[in-house]
Amino acid sequence: MTRVRHTIGGAGAPLAAHLDLPARPPLGLALLAHCFTCSKDHRATTRTARGLTARGIGVLRLDFTGLGESGGEFGDSTFSMNVEDLVRAADWLRAEVGAPTLLVGHSLGGAAVIAAASRIPEVRAVATIGAPFSPDHVTHLFDPHPFDGARPEIEVGGTAVVHIGGRPFQVRRAFLDDIADQPQHSRLAALDRPLLVLHAPDDDIVDVGNARSILDAAGPTASFVALDGADHLLTRPADADRVAAIIAAWAAPYLDQAQLDRTAPEPGTVEVSENGVGRFTQRIRTAQHEWSADEPPSAGGLGSAPDPYQLLLSALGACTTMTMRMYAERKGWDLRRSTVTLTHDKLHAADCVSCETDTGRLDRIVRAIHLDGDLDDTQRAALLAIADRCPVHRTLHSEIVVETDAV
Repeated sequence: MTRVRHTIGGAGAPLAAHLDLPARPPLGLALLAHCFTCSKDHRATTRTARGLTARGIGVLRLDFTGLGESGGEFGDSTFSMNVEDLVRAADWLRAEVGAPTLLVGHSLGGAAVIAAASRIPEVRAVATIGAPFSPDHVTHLFDPHPFDGARPEIEVGGTAVVHIGGRPFQVRRAFLDDIADQPQHSRLAALDRPLLVLHAPDDDIVDVGNARSILDAAGPTASFVALDGADHLLTRPADADRVAAIIAAWAAPYLDQAQLDRTAPEPGTVEVSENGVGRFTQRIRTAQHEWSADEPPSAGGLGSAPDPYQLLLSALGACTTMTMRMYAERKGWDLRRSTVTLTHDKLHAADCVSCETDTGRLDRIVRAIHLDGDLDDTQRAALLAIADRCPVHRTLHSEIVVETDAV
């Protein structure tokens, strides 16, 4: 799995986000919304993202405005701003990586993905975890409780400090007015995508009755899974992983079908194709293996995989260690382990005393070899000499013909 940090700009405060990508090209991309006053780094959010990524789904998770590493002030934010944050994150994901096809929201984040779904046209499925039917349910979390104790202060001064999970948060009248004015029932009734509702029957923060209200409003396109034994915040790691497994299995039929092609290339053939994730990310396949290539962010890529020159260096390095291993075993020498470190750069031909070319610039690969074992100087010298005879090394020093055909 590759995790890349991003900052999403545009209108509003900058949003901090993590993009988790599987080692293989993703089956689809998900946008994950965290619980109320949580963050993208909350344990449940992180574990759910990792679980989805382990099952082949790329996940973008972000901090809502005023939370975590994102800019802005929580006291100035509203539920509608959270929805705008999701739409802005989807726009960024579409432009930089690929459009999200799955929305996942935990607690109030579940209510937010329901509200955002109609504004992200590529979304094919929505999943909620312990979500309230109405966003104003969050006032039950405020301390002092009941919240009516702080309401007069807001009515007079426009703001009050409440405590959620032991942490102080400033709440303004605009926040309360906004969550009370959300048409969740009509949004659910108009939701034209499959909806998965996951809820713990013993949830003591958001009562499971909220799940029933969501299902009733959404109609026959909604499905329910009871998270028996789980708590609202998915405190146990096994519960977050179970949630990820359920969502991944349920969402599979709705993910990008183009990514599901698993017809292997012919033996002896390497197939490289753009996988639709980011500008430069490539899917590389042989008859038995699959991996990726990308460019670093400085070159316009995501940095999600080695770049082409790193792959070239890895081929030379692997061939070098394999050749020395075979030679040492044939000689019966005590080579316990070899390590090859390689770098690539450019140099002026005039600066190369051993090169035939004396004009322009040349590629230079520097290869450092470390040999670990009970070897004398003669054996070490022989292994270094045999390194220059590895097949990839010889290919790089040979005249190479590349034939290109259009098919």
